Amino acid sequence: MSEWPTPGPPQLSPDVPRPATVLVTGATGGLGPAVVAAFLSDGWRVVATSRSGRPPQDLVGSERLEPVATDLFEPADVAEAVSVAAGDRAGAPLRALVNLVGGYAQGGLVHETPVEQFERQLTLNLRATYLVTQAVLPHLVDGGGGAIVCVSARAALAPFRGAAGYATAKAAVLAFTQAVAVEYRAAGVRCNAVLPSVIDTPANRTAQPDADTSRWVPPSQVAAVIRFLCGDESAPTSGAAIPVYGRA
Repeated sequence: MSEWPTPGPPQLSPDVPRPATVLVTGATGGLGPAVVAAFLSDGWRVVATSRSGRPPQDLVGSERLEPVATDLFEPADVAEAVSVAAGDRAGAPLRALVNLVGGYAQGGLVHETPVEQFERQLTLNLRATYLVTQAVLPHLVDGGGGAIVCVSARAALAPFRGAAGYATAKAAVLAFTQAVAVEYRAAGVRCNAVLPSVIDTPANRTAQPDADTSRWVPPSQVAAVIRFLCGDESAPTSGAAIPVYGRA
């Protein structure tokens, strides 16, 4: 089995900060705006992808935010988005990827669920994560290292009724995360997953109007963990499944 060459020091100096670029997919989804804001507030250049190409509404006008319109289920679009992120504009090399594209759809019991519906959950939660990670890895390796964060779910470890496709897909995201961590650790590339339960987003409030939202986790708190996993503070951590359940 081939090994990557031992990389040079990939970390940013805490004494003399250098700007770096993070590619955030699904930037206008329920969690995306908070993740983009967390990186911008920490001085990162953020390349934020969405189908519309519009930046998160509250972040319009930031000079370090570059929105990109793309369909990350298509390899050609993925290559274009990664090219923008890896362009090293303003001396900010690509150092991190945050895979937020995914979603949940309620289903029936397994014997009631058509295989097409099951496969849609696999595609929605896996395809973009795989394609973007695959395209970003050579840039991180060439740059001496970096960090990748994927979004799995509590359901990957504790499935619930009517969500076999979702639970299976999120378990696969976790397995993929750990595979990347093992394959690229010698190249200085770390890969970790966060596992939310219920995030306090407008969509979740609409879907569950009678829920006790005081137990849900604000997007900003999940975003802070993701930002931490991409920074030098978490340098020893790779292949981890980080619960971000709060009290949900």
